[in-house]
Amino acid sequence: MKHKQELPSKICPVCGRPFTWRRKWKHCWHNVRYCSERCRRQRRKITAEAQ
Repeated sequence: MKHKQELPSKICPVCGRPFTWRRKWKHCWHNVRYCSERCRRQRRKITAEAQ
């Protein structure tokens, strides 16, 4: 078992907060882009506002 500081992390493009690896993302970590379901849903709103 690793310490939380040793786990890989990413930055959420919607909210800008860092998030760390979770066990449920074990097989799909390379595809994970958003820290939460809320940020995933808001991605469309942010891109629509930018246009």
